[in-house]
Amino acid sequence: MDKEDKRKQDILDGAFSYLMKHGLPTLSYNAIARKAGVSRQLIRYYYAEPEDLMVALCDHLASLYRDGLVNGVLEVQPEDRLKFFFDFYFDLLENAPKPRDDQVYDAMMSLAAGSPVVRTNLQKQYGLIGQVVAHEIHLKYPQIGSEGADELSYLFVCLMYGHWKMVASLGLDEVHKHVTRRAIDRLIESYGVDSAPAQGKVKIWNAGPEN
Repeated sequence: MDKEDKRKQDILDGAFSYLMKHGLPTLSYNAIARKAGVSRQLIRYYYAEPEDLMVALCDHLASLYRDGLVNGVLEVQPEDRLKFFFDFYFDLLENAPKPRDDQVYDAMMSLAAGSPVVRTNLQKQYGLIGQVVAHEIHLKYPQIGSEGADELSYLFVCLMYGHWKMVASLGLDEVHKHVTRRAIDRLIESYGVDSAPAQGKVKIWNAGPEN
């Protein structure tokens, strides 16, 4: 490796290490002020630290989903609640559209790399989704068992999040949501056929040892 290639490699290694530890920078107050039509000082008054603003934004995102779910689930029969949850998160319901927030969640996930507070907030949000879905799976498919329901809820959240990142970040056609939605049903069907107990006692939604 010549000297120029070595310098390039050092730069890439440094960028990689920094992003692994810190994620992308937070939004600047100036940029937010221009977009919101308020002064930078007013933003600093309410959110003295950028991390406080990001946590509040996480809570705002969660409230958008909570409102959509609560309003929509009241309109369906109990036996249809699980289907409603799946269809809602894959934006298949005309009367209960999923919030348009995918790029914002992309940014939050990046910030979580360097912010334990944002990371914990997002862990709780996704954990709550998983617990609700696990409960609904267990009610509708009791033969799967609680461990199977937990596994499926974790897979659902992973597939749901991964699908929208492919759409928001990489520009895949949103129509792929039908593919992932069908995969969820196939997964549940496979658990109904193979009802063997889960191997190992992994507690779903536990944070890792460094969190």
